[in-house]
Amino acid sequence: MDTDIGALTVIFTEFYYWATVPLMFLIHVGFCMYEVGATRHKNHVHTLMKNTMLIPLVTVTFFFFGWWIYFAFPNGPGITGGITQSDNAVPWSQLMGTHMGGSTEVLESAQGYGVDLGNSFWNRLNGVFWAAFLLFSWTAASIVSGATIERIRPSAFWILAVVIGSFTWIIDAAWGWHPDGWMVTQLGYHDAYASGVIHAIAGGFALGVVCVLGPRIGKFAPDGTPRNINPHNKWLVTIGLFLIYAGFWGFYVACNVPIIDHQSLGGAEGVVNFTATTIYLTPTTLSAIVFNFLMSLSGGMLAGYVVSKGEAFWTYSAGLAGVITASAGNDLYHPIQAMIIGGIGAVCAYKLHFWVERKFKIDDPVGAIAVHGYAGFIGLVICGFMLWGHPATAAYHDPVAVITPWGQFLGACIMFIVLGFIPAFIVSKILQGMGMLRVPAAVELVGLDMSEEIAEEMDAIAISEADIEEAKRLGLLS
Repeated sequence: MDTDIGALTVIFTEFYYWATVPLMFLIHVGFCMYEVGATRHKNHVHTLMKNTMLIPLVTVTFFFFGWWIYFAFPNGPGITGGITQSDNAVPWSQLMGTHMGGSTEVLESAQGYGVDLGNSFWNRLNGVFWAAFLLFSWTAASIVSGATIERIRPSAFWILAVVIGSFTWIIDAAWGWHPDGWMVTQLGYHDAYASGVIHAIAGGFALGVVCVLGPRIGKFAPDGTPRNINPHNKWLVTIGLFLIYAGFWGFYVACNVPIIDHQSLGGAEGVVNFTATTIYLTPTTLSAIVFNFLMSLSGGMLAGYVVSKGEAFWTYSAGLAGVITASAGNDLYHPIQAMIIGGIGAVCAYKLHFWVERKFKIDDPVGAIAVHGYAGFIGLVICGFMLWGHPATAAYHDPVAVITPWGQFLGACIMFIVLGFIPAFIVSKILQGMGMLRVPAAVELVGLDMSEEIAEEMDAIAISEADIEEAKRLGLLS
């Protein structure tokens, strides 16, 4: 930090990302409450532990290889170049531990922001930026969790959580959420707040798992008619979704670089223009995304209330679908556009959920595939038309890539199908072949908490017997 402005930039940015982490943690709290509210009483502990233990598993694997993938794979590899040297992101790096500054060699290999500022910018940011991306990883895995409740083995889910949380989603981030990612520079792919990078891939991944996993016992009548297995506690579902809304606030904030001199990125020479940027280093403002986040949330909730005829579960979920649909272009939309796009996404997600359920007998208990996958996919396609011709890459790129409908559609297919559905389907098939994917039918019928409930009953009996013995010893019982 060799200048006053450099020091302020580094310290402000460091605290900025650090503050986003507890906000995004609310997403995970919300998912836990939401899923427990949606499950039947006999599966509560299983649902909680399934979602809880993904935290350490994804964290450790993300430390060892997930973070490195983001910096090493923006070129494919093999599409626009090879594997990028990324000394800052390997687990033994000086910047992956406690330090007060990194070596010049390590700093120079850090790809992206602030390297040319020469003020230890990345030295101080590596850890907090890693944490923000890690919370994105938890979110991707949690989305899959909701679609698989009440019948998946915990060990199978945790393997799948590591696959998406520390491998496939971070590949898509390197390709489509890195300022030099090949999808950004070659396709003009634009996805500022992760309609596809998080949500479409997680929805596609969940669909791949559910296709192999099959529906819950009793979900479909013998003639194929779907039965409603309603949430046991809609109040818990409501609180969970409101916490997810709150966590999304941190999610949006973490998708921006808060302060940077645009000239250092190739902007107009001699013009100092400090601004916030998107993850692609294109200029934006927090004011703009605040408008659009709230307007797309409102558009989704209003449309969800109308299309579901006031059904509470889908009204709240539609709010989330609205935000997710508009997220790809919420750095550039007008607030009224964001509201309308949010409403369109919510209606499409609702209709597609029930059509796919009836047509293909897909059991998605919380609507995760629709709210995240279908809404994310649709949002990417809409963004291609609404922002057609707008620059997609940072100012230092020459030539500049532009946003197009075909680039966005191809990007949506890569996210939902190539990196989402296909890996999940293959891994699930392997787990199924090894007998590791689904709990036995008897366990599913009595509930996945059976072992915990038996243990609690045995504890209660032991305490009762001890009380009786003590009462006899004191002469209170004969």
